[in-house]
Amino acid sequence: MNRLATLAALALTPAALAAQTVEIETYAGPVSVPQAPEKVVVLDIAAIDSLSALGVSIDAVPQFTPPAYLADVFASAQPVGSLFEPDFEAIASLGPSLIVAGGRSQAQVEPLSQIAPTVDMTIWEDVVGQGRARLEAYGKLFAREGKAAELVGELDAAVEGAKAAAEGKGDALILLVNGGKISAYGDDSRFGWLHSTLGLPEAYPDLTAETHGEAVSFEFVAEVNPDWILVIDRGAAIGQEGEAASAVLDTPLIAGTTAGQNGQIVYLESARLYIAGGGINSMLGTIGEVTEALEGAAASN
Repeated sequence: MNRLATLAALALTPAALAAQTVEIETYAGPVSVPQAPEKVVVLDIAAIDSLSALGVSIDAVPQFTPPAYLADVFASAQPVGSLFEPDFEAIASLGPSLIVAGGRSQAQVEPLSQIAPTVDMTIWEDVVGQGRARLEAYGKLFAREGKAAELVGELDAAVEGAKAAAEGKGDALILLVNGGKISAYGDDSRFGWLHSTLGLPEAYPDLTAETHGEAVSFEFVAEVNPDWILVIDRGAAIGQEGEAASAVLDTPLIAGTTAGQNGQIVYLESARLYIAGGGINSMLGTIGEVTEALEGAAASN
């Protein structure tokens, strides 16, 4: 605690002390933080996604291999430790006006708050609703309400487009492939918004709500026989070498499903969804992938 107090003292620059405050909504509720902070450390990938979409300059980020679309943002910022173990000394030496944490770095919110004002911007369960709320909070915080409103409008239009494309297209099963094993996710899971928000019915409504999904077999998928299979490749998402999801699912049981026979197995851009879920670019990108697949089916049938 004494070490953190010393780090906090280092971070208290005159600019930080003189800053006006604004109240924003966070995962922990309303919080007052410095308005238009000059120097920002961001330790949450979804937050980096949305802040970059707003044109906010980010000074420091975790040492992390990001989704490709965020590579330039990471390259231009200082690395300050990992998501789970931030480098407190490096962060304090920057003298940040604000630290944004959440998700994988949520456990660090309290200790980081002893260096500089820290907000918990975790996105969980209601991914689209919370993602929209975080974007609006960032717009208010950085005086970019107009841009935030524009992006929210794009999100709402994308959701409506996906719903229209999903009408009459059948049901879907969400599968995550990890090291040769598969897990299924229902509408109340971390990926469940692909069902609940986009209007894609569940092929198997009785899946248990689990953070890491419910382990299933190829026989289970064949028995459920979904019209669509939406695939998330965890290994590809985290840059891990190994058998690709398409190879794992290349079995007669999967090929024999309605999804397999009709070419309706959709391999989603996994890093965007798995790593940055809830960021505005992540959501727009994933919704676009699903909508394109659904509309393609309409064109071919």
